[in-house]
Parts: sequence; structure tokens; C-alpha cells
Amino acid sequence: MPGLGLDERSSARVRRRTGGRVVLLPGMGRRGPVGSLPELTARLQAALGPGPVLLVGHSQSCQVVAAVAERDPRVAAVLLLGPTTDPRLRRPWALAGRWVRTALGEPWWQAPLVLAQWLRTGPRAMTALWRRLSPDRVDERLRRVGVPVLVVRGSRDALCPPEWAAHLADAAPRGRLVELPGAGHMTPHTRPDQLAALVRAMQAV
Repeated sequence: MPGLGLDERSSARVRRRTGGRVVLLPGMGRRGPVGSLPELTARLQAALGPGPVLLVGHSQSCQVVAAVAERDPRVAAVLLLGPTTDPRLRRPWALAGRWVRTALGEPWWQAPLVLAQWLRTGPRAMTALWRRLSPDRVDERLRRVGVPVLVVRGSRDALCPPEWAAHLADAAPRGRLVELPGAGHMTPHTRPDQLAALVRAMQAV
């Protein structure tokens, strides 16, 4: 699943190496009214195949992925890329400051691609999704996820601080943390080979 405002283009380089498909929801590649977390969870569940399924979430979509993994027996493993659910970032000014720090460390060439995806999704849906999902305690959900959970963060990702990523990995009974040195928040764009290797490793679990 793509992150806030992103669409299938955000993971295209990874999927060319691994296969898989993208589920787009309002606020994540689609415009339109954004439902509650249970509604978003139900929409993702309805889009899943018979299983077993490896769920991959990036940024804000990690909350929906964790909610599905908590309850759906088809989920065999979970990969969370830069989960942006740190309670310290719920205040808009704190989030904005971290976003600027992260954006300044990202490669310049991806800016047009990210902007095009944001324009497709639209600011109204993006804002609504953030307001709907930011209060959710994804760490508490992960305590009830019994399948392998891999949390991945870039070492320069201020939106997913190291202590938050470690906390999420520790919360999951079978959790593990991997840090990508020098990477920022947009790892599906910038580190497709490394992520593809992690996806293949999780598929083999």
C-alpha cells in the first residue's frame, strides 16, 4: 500500500523486481471521502486474494496494514516501511518540521514524481486521511500480530525516528528492525533493490 497521497508509481521500481499489486484507497492514490480506519481496513481486506499474503505498507498506510494483519488469517507476514505513527508527530507543527528535515535529505530527482502523485490524490483527501489515522495506536495493534513483522527505516528519515521504529519492532511478538544507511523516507523510490531483497526474504519465511 502506498503512503499518504502516493499511488502505484511510488512502488513501481520495487514491484518490477518482485511482482505484487497495489491497493489504492482514498488519501492513498484516490480522491474522495476518507472513511474510518475500520472502513479502510475492510476495503483492503476485500481486495486481498486467497492467501497467504505478504502485506507491505509505506508511511501512513502502515496503520491500515497493521489493522488487517491483526485480524485476517490470510496475512503471512508484514513489511512496514517508514511507519509515520509516532505520537510525538500528531501536532501539525511538529510533523511539518520533521517533514522538512526529511525532504531536504531526499534526492531531488524524485520531487516531480511525488508532486504528481499528491496532485492526483488531492490535498483534501490527504488531510482527511492524516486526521483519521494519526490517533491510532499501531504499536498496540502490533502486539496482537503473530506473524513475522519487519520494520524498515532509512537512517535519515525524521518522519520515522529510530526509537519509534525500534519500539514498533519490539511491540510485535515476531518483530525485527532493519535500517537502511543513508536512506530517507521514500525508500520505495530510492532503494528498490534493497527493498526487493527484503520482500523476497519475507516471502520465503
